[in-house]
Amino acid sequence: MEFLKIWLLSIGAAITYGILHDQVTAHFCVEYFSIAHPIILPLTSPTLLALQWGILATWWVGAFLGLLLAISARSGSYPTLSAREITRPLIALLCCMGVGAFIAGFSWLLVRKGRKGQSSRTACAVDSAGETCAIYGGLVCALCVVSDRVSRRPYSVYLRVPDPDSSGYNKLSINTAPLLLQSSE
Repeated sequence: MEFLKIWLLSIGAAITYGILHDQVTAHFCVEYFSIAHPIILPLTSPTLLALQWGILATWWVGAFLGLLLAISARSGSYPTLSAREITRPLIALLCCMGVGAFIAGFSWLLVRKGRKGQSSRTACAVDSAGETCAIYGGLVCALCVVSDRVSRRPYSVYLRVPDPDSSGYNKLSINTAPLLLQSSE
């Protein structure tokens, strides 16, 4: 069930980001959506175009990211993470995508200042930066989830204790999981 929750959370987060991102780009340059994209529904409103493309262009990215995060968080023998524990890394990823898109758009505007057709190209640069950040950031996010799971794994310490009944040693195993839990409080 948590696997499905993580997957759906990622799809919802991607769609939310896509709609917000496309609201900015559509209001900056509506031609980027009305001319440079295929017509799905005959819309002219920047808000409706952003809503349409925010959903269509991002749900499948969220599905792939959700699958990657769900596998990273739930599979294997390490302690598993819940959808709630995935929320923070996912929000961090979305923020990085937004910052990357903003920097790309602002940089593109500075470089192309005063040139004809800059708004459509700027919108394209912003979209490309967001997508690039999503790809690499998604991989980093999955690696962070795996790293978090590995760091939570309880491990045992083996001590060699002299055995009074023989001339050898016994192996004494101490589970450190309770010690880790006590030290984190």
